[in-house]
Amino acid sequence: MIQWWQIALLTLYAGYQIMDALHWHFNMDSAVFSGFFTGLVMGDVTTGLFIGGSMQLTILGVGTFGGASRIDANSGALVATAFAVSSHIDPQQALAIIGVPVAALLVYTDIACRFANTFIAHMCEADVERKDWGAFSYHYWLGAVSWCLSRMVPVFLALAFGQPVVQVVSDALSGEFAWLGSSLSVAGAALPAVGFAILLRYLPAGKHFNYLIFGFALAALLGTLFSSIVTISGAAGVAGDFNNLSMLMVALVGFALAFTYYKKSQAASAAPALIPDMEGNDDDEL
Repeated sequence: MIQWWQIALLTLYAGYQIMDALHWHFNMDSAVFSGFFTGLVMGDVTTGLFIGGSMQLTILGVGTFGGASRIDANSGALVATAFAVSSHIDPQQALAIIGVPVAALLVYTDIACRFANTFIAHMCEADVERKDWGAFSYHYWLGAVSWCLSRMVPVFLALAFGQPVVQVVSDALSGEFAWLGSSLSVAGAALPAVGFAILLRYLPAGKHFNYLIFGFALAALLGTLFSSIVTISGAAGVAGDFNNLSMLMVALVGFALAFTYYKKSQAASAAPALIPDMEGNDDDEL
């Protein structure tokens, strides 16, 4: 069960994180930090970081252009981590059955808050015209209250009254509906790939795919490199088994570098001459 003090702390953080995103910018408004903080409060930081990181990757390519609302990944990671730890749910299942739905539902509270703040903005404009700075300050912070409540109310309701429902679902997924639980785990594991796909859709990956290949291969090689290095202790040197270094990754790095050189040489040969023929011009003038 989630304790009352945990509900209180997480509800306060839900309100704080949206204000940090809009005003203060202490970098405590990301899904990763939300999962970390929730895991810290619930006593399982590893689960919190896993869910928060997965949720962060899921929204990697999602933006809010023109003031549009997007899914609230921070609140989704918060609620999913809290229930994953308290109800002993698989983190990937919690991400799929709790994190994403909660994040999507909070789009509606975000829209409601924006509508409410439209009226508050008109009040602020009237205060400026009257040069009533006391009233302006009051109405300005009234808008902040609206933003906080748009996150705090749904998070509080979910944490305070959603435990029985989540427990029933958890028992079902680990019992007669275990097949569905396995499917949801697969779906939860695939969600970060969806975020990468959305990001690549907007990036010029086709034009610069050589850099994409190089980055992928370099990341794979460095992962093998660092996992092969033995911890330095005292006078002990560095030892490692690099037999797992993939020759395919090495070949991809070479291909990316070669293709980059080829593109640059083609661009250089196709560029027109920038320096005029000064001798020819002098001859013509003479």
